[in-house]
Amino acid sequence: MRTYTAVIEKDAETGLLVGYVPGFPGAHSQGASPEELNRNLEEVIAMFLEDGDPALEGEFVGTSEIRVA
Repeated sequence: MRTYTAVIEKDAETGLLVGYVPGFPGAHSQGASPEELNRNLEEVIAMFLEDGDPALEGEFVGTSEIRVA
């Protein structure tokens, strides 16, 4: 069992949730709900893992709040 962190945003035009795994090229999808998005991301990641472990280009570290006056 592998665990990946996905970044999720809401598309302003479509209203869909869009998610991607930082550093994992091609590991992105969308869905109308968090549950649908997670299922879609699981399918995409599982498909990529069929070819072996990916060479990740980066790793999710966290978020930061930036305040600008």
